[in-house]
Amino acid sequence: MVHAPAVPEIYEEELHSAVDARSESLQALRELGPPDLVHIIKQPVKSTSKQIGVYHHVSGIDASSSASLAAYINTLTHSPHDKQNKVVSGLYCCYNAFSRLDMRVQVYIPGTVESYCIDERGDKRIATDELWLETYLCSVLRAYSYADDGSGDTIKKIVGVRRFNPVTSTESEHKFLDAAERLFFNGWQLGSDPEIQVPNLVSNHLTTGLLDYIHTTGRYASGINLFEKLRTRDPEISSLLARVYIEADEEVKAVQLLHDAIQELPMDYSLLDCQADFCNKKGRADLALDIARRSVVSAPSEFGTWARLAEVYVSQEQWDLALLTLNSCPMFTYQDKDAPRMPDPQRVFLPIMQEAICDEIEDNNLDDMEMVHPTLRKLHAAGFKGTFLKAYMLLTEITKKIGWDQLLRIRSQVFVMEEEYRHEKQNFTQHHSQNASTTALRSPSQGSRMNGETNGETHGEPEETSDSDEPANEDSSPATVAEEAIEKPSHTVASEVVKAGSDDPNTNTSDSSDPSQPNYTHFQNKRLCERWLDNLFMVLYEDLRVYTIWQTEMAQYRSQQLLYKKSAEEWEILGELAERLHHEDQAAVAYENCLKMKFSPKAMRGVLKLGDKADVRDVCGALIRLVTWQYRWYSEFSPSLLFTIRKLIEEEGAVKIRSIIQGTSLPQHVLDLTHQYAALCAAFRSSGSDG
Repeated sequence: MVHAPAVPEIYEEELHSAVDARSESLQALRELGPPDLVHIIKQPVKSTSKQIGVYHHVSGIDASSSASLAAYINTLTHSPHDKQNKVVSGLYCCYNAFSRLDMRVQVYIPGTVESYCIDERGDKRIATDELWLETYLCSVLRAYSYADDGSGDTIKKIVGVRRFNPVTSTESEHKFLDAAERLFFNGWQLGSDPEIQVPNLVSNHLTTGLLDYIHTTGRYASGINLFEKLRTRDPEISSLLARVYIEADEEVKAVQLLHDAIQELPMDYSLLDCQADFCNKKGRADLALDIARRSVVSAPSEFGTWARLAEVYVSQEQWDLALLTLNSCPMFTYQDKDAPRMPDPQRVFLPIMQEAICDEIEDNNLDDMEMVHPTLRKLHAAGFKGTFLKAYMLLTEITKKIGWDQLLRIRSQVFVMEEEYRHEKQNFTQHHSQNASTTALRSPSQGSRMNGETNGETHGEPEETSDSDEPANEDSSPATVAEEAIEKPSHTVASEVVKAGSDDPNTNTSDSSDPSQPNYTHFQNKRLCERWLDNLFMVLYEDLRVYTIWQTEMAQYRSQQLLYKKSAEEWEILGELAERLHHEDQAAVAYENCLKMKFSPKAMRGVLKLGDKADVRDVCGALIRLVTWQYRWYSEFSPSLLFTIRKLIEEEGAVKIRSIIQGTSLPQHVLDLTHQYAALCAAFRSSGSDG
């Protein structure tokens, strides 16, 4: 029997300061809201004069009524770590993102239960059944959206969050899907993922949560049933149904559905995008191309439609059009998930339960950052999110297929380069007097300063990627040759320097008249590279430079039979770097080197993610350790880990997986945690769980 994770305790400096901070932050919430806040008042057993405020955060608790939240508070009244104090009251706060209210349940022990809600102005309101329905649905979506993927990144963002699985049986699934059906047409009110410009009926946090749930649990029949019912009310929902059909391996039904739905809604971009994605993944980029173009015409302000078109061009190996399409992508500022903003605590108590004690996974948190070379610490691509991350992954995919040199050649063919622009401007001013058509061509003096030399030697780079203390610049470094092999990209002209499109016919004085080149190589027809894409090229250069140095140094050390030494943190960063550049084998080697030195959930997750060719026993071993580490930090639920074990059971059978888990040398209480995930698959009757 696995007990609930331990209860972290964050002690307040001033009584109720955590609740006050939450109330003040309600106006600023833009997404699904922060995790639920549980605030406890304690007082000494032998005295009533002093009160202590303690709180923690939680997700995945059933928030369908005040009674279920009060029941959670009642589980906290007996603390095994604190015998000197007793709990006298508790407050549970759960955010309702539909109505933008904070639902609250106040429990007095012993005594009464009071439920109410607080609006953005701090005024009290009555908590109705309809509001509780909305709150319940939001709590399930938060549990999935804000769960950790196994790497520990999400866990480390907020201290002391208990994470529970909100849907553990077919009965609770029915309750969740029923609430989703009743509130489906209000889903757009919740907002959407950062890649979506405008939330709509089929692109919002509710639909994302539903698809995530179906993907994680494999409950395709339930998802198909839900979307079939909703589709009768609005045919636009066909795109969601088609996605579930495809994942459920019902591709014939998906194709027929998409065909029929597009006949009815010929310019629905969600349907077109789904169809284009399906054709492209089937190796029919020729069929996907026209569909993706129509999708862009249908929704030109959405990032996803342009990114899909760029993907199709990559599949067709039309690198120039892929770059031009990428340059046209509308980029959005990344909106992070809502996080609690709390005052500084007096102290933090983070207990460990017996079930989570395992020497192998003790993350001793040595400050490895002091042992990380500044070059590795300043790789900016590691911080990309949202549209910029997806655009960067497209750019790295192109680079993996054609190489850096070819990428630079194509870049100079399709975009106006700095030196070329200055040459054109010089020719133009020699033959034309100053007039209205040339006033837009402002001097690129600022750009020249940024771009450094343009005579074919090393070009400068933006301030954020410069690094004065790089070891590769020293002659003694074994990677000097490797660094020189990668030519630094020169800047293109910033879009504000030249008027958009260079469409003045008088500017067509380019001496690039090679008839073998496409039309856009003429200066008049070249595009201006967006500043954000120009920056991505510089960031990619830095990634490739560091990667090449690493690989060259490794080869030289190996040839001299010397040990290549890096700190655990450096190996972890190098693993991420190789993974970003689509070098999976090298990423796995780096992660494994990290794990030989210390336990790292990020490195273990990397091995798991890249372990398609790995032995089933190794995958199970990684899973057990990740599940245990998560439990150590109060999380008994990770959709990503549940998905991984479900796929293992699907492929190998539950009996074999349970036997492998049981056959490892780790303590039984640790193994029971992973068995609990396997039991979930059995409860959902996942494929392979019956044998």
